[in-house]
Amino acid sequence: MSRLAVFLLTACLGASAMAADVIDPNRTKEFGDITVRYNTFTSSFLQPETAQAVGVVRSKNKGLINVSVFKGVTPVTAQVTGTVKDLSGKSEVLTFKQITEKGATNYLAPYSVPQQEYKTFTINVETGGKAHSFNFVQELFPAE
Repeated sequence: MSRLAVFLLTACLGASAMAADVIDPNRTKEFGDITVRYNTFTSSFLQPETAQAVGVVRSKNKGLINVSVFKGVTPVTAQVTGTVKDLSGKSEVLTFKQITEKGATNYLAPYSVPQQEYKTFTINVETGGKAHSFNFVQELFPAE
């Protein structure tokens, strides 16, 4: 398994130090035979070489959302879009970048984390001609 895939799996399992998901602790949404897994973490958790390899700026005030889409246990490609909104209503468009490495496909998008706060994420996934959307609220913390 590649270093990026190992890191993203580790980040998915250990990101509770950065954020506490108040909706779905499994960070998984099911849409028939499609499973969407998602997670957020501060980009400063990435090793410098990993961040450079995927084109991400490391910062304690930048979060990343990672989305993976599966049909059964097989990763599938998708069109992933979304927004993140703070409690004041300020919205930020999530621009996802597809990262495919050794059979794994992840979609990464950066967003701002200026302070500890709750944010609402809206994620849209289109695959196989079908569109699926979901929301979740997450408490976020800038990295120390």
